[in-house]
Amino acid sequence: MKLQDSAIHPLIAAPPRADARSVHCFNVPGTLSRAHASFLHGETLDTVAGVIAWFAFIIVPPVLIGVFLLVHILPEKVAEKRHHPQLGAIKCLCLLSLCFGGLLWPIAWLWAYSKPVFHKMAYGTDVDHSHEQTGGEKSATTELEQLRARVAELEAEIKGGKA
Repeated sequence: MKLQDSAIHPLIAAPPRADARSVHCFNVPGTLSRAHASFLHGETLDTVAGVIAWFAFIIVPPVLIGVFLLVHILPEKVAEKRHHPQLGAIKCLCLLSLCFGGLLWPIAWLWAYSKPVFHKMAYGTDVDHSHEQTGGEKSATTELEQLRARVAELEAEIKGGKA
């Protein structure tokens, strides 16, 4: 004779069955009540779950990729701001860090904040002003005008010498 059959043994009752959305808990000793995990039910729950899924699959990955890229160019921006003489190498290391999944990023970060001691010993300064923008277009046009004037002067000199 099996003890699992409640028809045979009326003193042993089968435990109440819980459906997938509720859990039975005891509030008052001896009474059962249902506890619901969500304040939404039915179609509303499915709609909200669908919106969250779309958000997680469509919005979050591009945002994370953008943040990843912005974080990886920070050493480059720091080196540019501090007029680091090895800015080109730091830019290269930032790009390599993107290819290697960010493993080289801490090295680029430390390099951007370091003082280039050997550069100072060689050139007498630890900053590089060659990559600064100094009104490049205006100085280029005036330089071009000066060169044209010099060419015209030399042409006039050549014509004057032959004549």
